[in-house]
Amino acid sequence: MAIPDYQKIMLPLLRFAGDGREHSSQDAVEFLADQFKLTEEDRRDFFSERRIPRFAARVGWARSYLKKAGLLEVSRRGDLRITPRGLDVLKNSPPEINLSFVKQLVKSGEPPPESEESPEEQLERAYQKLRENLAGEILQAVKGCSPVFFERLVVDVLVGMGYGGTQQDAGKAVGRSGDNGVDGIIKEDRLGLDRIYIQAKRWDGVVGRPEIQKFAGALAGHKARKGVFITTSNFSKEAVDYAANIETRIVLIDGETFAQLMIDHNVGASLVASYDIKKIDLDYFSEP
Repeated sequence: MAIPDYQKIMLPLLRFAGDGREHSSQDAVEFLADQFKLTEEDRRDFFSERRIPRFAARVGWARSYLKKAGLLEVSRRGDLRITPRGLDVLKNSPPEINLSFVKQLVKSGEPPPESEESPEEQLERAYQKLRENLAGEILQAVKGCSPVFFERLVVDVLVGMGYGGTQQDAGKAVGRSGDNGVDGIIKEDRLGLDRIYIQAKRWDGVVGRPEIQKFAGALAGHKARKGVFITTSNFSKEAVDYAANIETRIVLIDGETFAQLMIDHNVGASLVASYDIKKIDLDYFSEP
């Protein structure tokens, strides 16, 4: 079944705590996951790069709102326990403890949000939307730059990722070869223990299998084992399948991926604002 929203979790969570004992948040998550018959895929559904489980986040917010309504209390260790008020509500509970019911019980503070998502999920979704829009703007700018600027851009991104040794070394290696279908050769590490051959195309059209075959042939001519094909457009399915099934290792980087790499390594993108998301440090409150 689909992962339930935090409102649907409220009553089952209160029932779980109905025995009056303290329970850890992890025990609550595992018990409720079984109750909702979540699959292993559901349990491993992460909604952010920080690998936060979607279901666990929703259980956490259901707990927060039940606590705000005075139905649950949370110890300094983070364990939860039902309150006398919670027991009374549980004894006379409506068919579903939902947002409207909780709002009636909350006497102070901000009411729970109307969204079915947890606040973390909403923040992550907004962040990804901003990032998606930024990537689109960056890619449009890249497509409009000159070939010489694009060569320098490729160097900046690769060096930012840790390849190429120094900026000077990488600058000499990329965009200077033009040797049998290879646009550049760059060090894989600062010591130059291995080399990566590069093809960089500032194209609008889809890159098909023939272009990848030519690049693979060029790599074979250089007795090379690794190559990177960068384009500002996309690769056809045939091109992707071909690269995945040949012995030579060729990494395909399309325009969207390249723009995301630019964002990750602060190439052509500058920081506007940063927000830290924190959680309570339970160790700090543990008295000896």
